[in-house]
Amino acid sequence: MVATDNFQKTSEPAQFNLAAYLNERQKLCDTSLDQSIPIIYPEKIYEAMRYSLLAGGKRVRPILCLATCEMIGGTVDMAMATACAVEMLHTMSLIHDDLPAMDNDDYRRGKLTNHKVYGEDIAILAGDGLLALAFEFVATKTPQNVPIERTLQVIARLAQALGAAGLVGGQVVDLESEGKSDTSLETLNFIHNHKTAALLEACVVCGGIIAGASLEDVQKLTRYSQNIGLAFQIIDDILDITATQEQLGKTAGKDLKAEKVTYPSLWGIEESRTKAKELVDQACAELESFGEKAVPLQAIAHFIINRNH
Repeated sequence: MVATDNFQKTSEPAQFNLAAYLNERQKLCDTSLDQSIPIIYPEKIYEAMRYSLLAGGKRVRPILCLATCEMIGGTVDMAMATACAVEMLHTMSLIHDDLPAMDNDDYRRGKLTNHKVYGEDIAILAGDGLLALAFEFVATKTPQNVPIERTLQVIARLAQALGAAGLVGGQVVDLESEGKSDTSLETLNFIHNHKTAALLEACVVCGGIIAGASLEDVQKLTRYSQNIGLAFQIIDDILDITATQEQLGKTAGKDLKAEKVTYPSLWGIEESRTKAKELVDQACAELESFGEKAVPLQAIAHFIINRNH
């Protein structure tokens, strides 16, 4: 395995150069995202949207979308519009999550948060703008060789992942649970299955739908993505305790300060790591029937639990 400064070395699978794969796909995604928002009048809103969308990040979500489409038999071109859309939606959620009314954070990806640069009013509107653009992008930029019914399924899936049945619902329960030391594991799982895993699931499943995944394939992709989504959150909770602000690119120790119940607070750090590894192993097992085509998705799953930032 070859490692770079951007992507930490992982142990599986040895023959696959994950770092090179991620860096190549990140560049593809960055180029498409850069082209997706030209600056026109009124310039401030487009600048604010671009500020957060192009602020960096590993582009794990769009890369998952592209990798799944290819595994099922599609192409990067078929899925790129959806891949960009999921990153727009993810960025929208970060902008709104950082607002004083939510998590009240000053830094994101090592830079000042959107509302610290443009003000709360423009930050809210920048998030709204990205939300609307994401669906417009899928509807207008998905290639014509993708059947229209697949594009409609993607739009419906993305909307469901974001709404009260997904991210929004998870965020509500998360806010209600702040300061409550008796928050149960069941509630914690609900929060993160909706707030974190729902959009990750949409990234993966939508990539499969675009390529014509069967119902059985969609079920496998759903289980894979739900498992890595929960593992992703467990590692996030651990890093909030163990990593520095420089490593995280955002304020460290926020969960403790907000008196949030987290997986490490329930299980401890070592058991939390063990649980995350079990989830990733289960996720990878779901893709065994795809053979070598599943290697990128399996490697990304292992990368999620081995990251240090």
